[in-house]
Amino acid sequence: MSVNNAEVIDKPRIAMLKVLNPFHIWALGVGIVLVGEFMGWNFSVAKGGAYGSLIACWVIGLLYTCVAMIDSEVTSTVAAAGGQYTQAKHIIGPLMAFNVGLYLVMAYTMLCAADALVVGDLMKAGAEVLGHPGLDPKPFVVLTIAFLAWLNYRGVFATLTLNFVITLIAFTSILVLFLAVDPMNPGKVLQHEALLTNLPYGWIGVVAALQFGMWYYLGIEGTCQAAEEVRSAGRSIPLGTMGGMITLLVAASLTWFICTALMPWQYLGQAVTPLYDAASILGNTKLQLLLFVATMFAAIASANGCINDASRAWFSLGRDRYMPAFFGAIHPRYRTPYRSIIFLVPIAVSFAFTGLLDQVITFAILSGLLGYTFMSFNIFKFRKMWPLGSIHRGYIHPFHPIPAITLLILCSATYFATFLGYGSALLSIMAFYIIASIWFTLRRYKFVKRADQFTMPWPRPKGY
Repeated sequence: MSVNNAEVIDKPRIAMLKVLNPFHIWALGVGIVLVGEFMGWNFSVAKGGAYGSLIACWVIGLLYTCVAMIDSEVTSTVAAAGGQYTQAKHIIGPLMAFNVGLYLVMAYTMLCAADALVVGDLMKAGAEVLGHPGLDPKPFVVLTIAFLAWLNYRGVFATLTLNFVITLIAFTSILVLFLAVDPMNPGKVLQHEALLTNLPYGWIGVVAALQFGMWYYLGIEGTCQAAEEVRSAGRSIPLGTMGGMITLLVAASLTWFICTALMPWQYLGQAVTPLYDAASILGNTKLQLLLFVATMFAAIASANGCINDASRAWFSLGRDRYMPAFFGAIHPRYRTPYRSIIFLVPIAVSFAFTGLLDQVITFAILSGLLGYTFMSFNIFKFRKMWPLGSIHRGYIHPFHPIPAITLLILCSATYFATFLGYGSALLSIMAFYIIASIWFTLRRYKFVKRADQFTMPWPRPKGY
């Protein structure tokens, strides 16, 4: 993998195409996340009951609203691929930037693996319904990742246009299901009065539910990865991200409202595909088919967006020589980070073939959570180094520092919630990132040129 760095640097840089608009940003953010409404969120019901899950939905929704507000302000200013990694290298320093970049790559690659596992399991379930039991899901796992990687390789516009279409279909299916349960006539189909109970495990159950409450929104911050490929970062990133958060809040509320009124919490807490199960209870075959297809589309959209985001983060690390410069190349025709896209394919397949869906998801959640924790410190330093008025901002989030403080408190509560259920996994992941940090300090830091890190035309920061 040894590459003549000087040779790479001397070549004229090929830029990514600026072809995306706010709808693509919406499709990237919502596309990654929406699969969490079709499966996964309901594990919070097992921890805290139906009401505990609803509280987790709102609390974690507040956490992600803070993430979206902070991300929108900083990214509208630091318009470059890498998202939070690029923010960290400008505002904090190389070691934090390396870690944030690694959080992003690991989180999105593992989410992609989990999504591909879901696609394979859905194909197996569909084959059983059609009278072909015993279908091996592994070829579909590989096919899903390979096809989406090829699509990403060929261009970002087609990739996120596809995401927009299939994400919109998946979101529309939730609206259709909501209308089908006749929400204006409580008791006719929906049985909230009979099925909703008090908190089965008290408030400690509610705290434990926070970890799975992240499934409602995990990945929305990935919109920042497209900052270098939008026509107007100052307009598209805030519009797409905040529009995505509103969409997810609506989808999460409707999903909870429908499912908790059709299934007892004991069943709902361990269901694999709760929205599809809800459609099955209604006995409408067309609705079942729609929800099956929508679940499949949601998983594919999520995997597609994850490949996009993981490759941009890895590409950025390579471009700045935090990783070998070989990965910092852009395809001369398609203008995509093709080497990073190809490099991450076997890694995603390897994670998927472990079959450990819950462990893979837990690693992804914790990697994301570490990134959110960094953001609360990042915005404090950003506002201190470049106060309002000192540089152009496409968006200024209101009520600073309340969102940053709220984010830090909610991240701490979610760490505790994760420790309750996956204490050993939490400690293992922390150990992994500590070892990675030591490796970076001893082996890679010497390749990083601090003077090349600051690519924004900003004035000297205040106090420096």
